[in-house]
Amino acid sequence: MQSNQPKVLVVDDEYSVRELLEIMLEMDGYEVTCAETGKQALDAIRRQEFDLVITDIRMEPINGLEVLKQVKTVSPRTVVIIISAYASTETAVEAMNEGAYDYLPKPFDMEEMRAVIRHALQSKGEAGAGETTKEGPLYFGCLIGESPAMRKVYDLIKRIAGTGSNVLITGESGTGKELVAKAIHRQSPRKDLPFVVVNCGGVPESLIESELFGYKKGAFTGAATNRMGLVEAAQGGTLFLDEIGELSPVLQVKLLRLVQEKTIKMIGGNEDIPVDVRILSATNRDLEKMVIEGTFREDLYYRLNVLPIRIPPLRERKGDIPILAHYFLNKFCKEFGKQIRKISSYAMDILNNYEFPGNVRELEHIIERGVALEASSIILPDSLTLSSYKRSRHPSSQPREASQDSGGAPLREVAPQVASDMFPSIALPPKGIDLEQYLADIEKTILQKALAQAGGVKTKAAELLGINARSMRYRLEKYGLAAEDE
Repeated sequence: MQSNQPKVLVVDDEYSVRELLEIMLEMDGYEVTCAETGKQALDAIRRQEFDLVITDIRMEPINGLEVLKQVKTVSPRTVVIIISAYASTETAVEAMNEGAYDYLPKPFDMEEMRAVIRHALQSKGEAGAGETTKEGPLYFGCLIGESPAMRKVYDLIKRIAGTGSNVLITGESGTGKELVAKAIHRQSPRKDLPFVVVNCGGVPESLIESELFGYKKGAFTGAATNRMGLVEAAQGGTLFLDEIGELSPVLQVKLLRLVQEKTIKMIGGNEDIPVDVRILSATNRDLEKMVIEGTFREDLYYRLNVLPIRIPPLRERKGDIPILAHYFLNKFCKEFGKQIRKISSYAMDILNNYEFPGNVRELEHIIERGVALEASSIILPDSLTLSSYKRSRHPSSQPREASQDSGGAPLREVAPQVASDMFPSIALPPKGIDLEQYLADIEKTILQKALAQAGGVKTKAAELLGINARSMRYRLEKYGLAAEDE
């Protein structure tokens, strides 16, 4: 009978690592095959197809990179995770360039390994489901995305662009409301005439009226000449009022006159000036609620909201995240003169699972920082700076050196003696103990002692414990311990 369990091949010349992974994977419901050498692994992948291969790099005579290349040749859809105690940034980048899903340094955290395996198999399923031909535009003017939510926006823009009616664009900060306004203008009969932007929240209240409507010479101190306002500058074209919810009640009255009468009065002037402008407004605030609270005029709201468009937040159009991320990657590579070819699979998983409170604008800034910080040819997870993303440690882009104690012996060799000195005799109580909690308490105590000895510097504390900085960061987050950055 054919098993529906995901098939995993574990390749490592260390028996303890193979045994550990085999036990963990079988407990989690996977069908596991183990290979001690690269040759055994190649024989296995020629006999059957695996969903996932976890392989060490440093093996003789056939190393993990060669196993990776052969896997991708024989079974391109098989996902490969690289593990190694000796891999460097260059090795990790080379592995991912050859098609590896991710790289994890030894010793790895079991929960992190579980998460990476889960995401890797999920990505394999999504890749298989996405092999059908996509339809519809990838770009719509200056807008990017092909999710169903954005296609609805594109369709609505097409239908309303040719009208002269006022449009109210709503959505969270960073969703691209101004880009939608530009798309409407460029699809409209007014496309060859001015598109004028007014940031109602970015101009001081004392200046916004003169910015909008202009002023006559002598209207106030400093008014040395007549000055045309932004409304009149948009004559015949489109006036985009961003952050419309920030307008004061006094300005709302004056704007209502413009919307109703299609005329304005300059400050210090008496004559009505006719204007022909289409008004597009945008806000991230709940104007209906503001109307109920009495902070936004109801008559103005209904005149601006003739044709409403809601822009979905990025968390509602997650299928667009890879498209946008690669667009920004290409943009900033050109801007910074860098040759970064791709975003690693695990880094993309992190982006796909992030909620993006700042939406597309935040994604753009994340990729910009990633391109600026990344020294290799692939964006690795450590180059991503996500403001509120809570996750376990992710693959390091730093080489891991063999840790040593003060006497020069590798830490793994002196660890048994250290344990013996710290716990000469442990008497279990009659009712037993909670082993997981007991070990967690010990680990937390050791972390605190290492931090104290290192003067609060995480990198020095990590060296004392024989772990890398990324592993140290994970453990500090796990136990809620704070430490000063170096």
